[in-house]
Amino acid sequence: MSEFRIIATDKAPAAIGPYSQAVEAGDWVFTSGQIPLRPDGTLVEGDIRAQAEQVLANLDAVLAAAGLTRHDVVKATIFMTDLAHFQTVNEIYGQYFGDHRPARSTVQVAALPRGAQVEIEFIARRRG
Repeated sequence: MSEFRIIATDKAPAAIGPYSQAVEAGDWVFTSGQIPLRPDGTLVEGDIRAQAEQVLANLDAVLAAAGLTRHDVVKATIFMTDLAHFQTVNEIYGQYFGDHRPARSTVQVAALPRGAQVEIEFIARRRG
């Protein structure tokens, strides 16, 4: 796996550090964690619901730039600053994926960039 392709779109916020929005390696696409930034780079303020919805919209845009959809996701990792919001994020996540059920981990972290409450990253596989 020495060759990979950088995935980038202006329909999601630009990387705020030395990384890519996503990388494709063979049939696999690995997204970087998305926080609730709008494509213009401004943070969605407010409740966890609004933040989680923006994160998933960003991930949709990154997946689309790779020619994939949420139904190609095989693993999700959710980082939250307060697991007291787990039920709300779980509800939004369930609506986002519908009947599709990728593997998932959810962890509480001390802090996230820009004061975000939630960050999500995906691993997706191109179907052949």
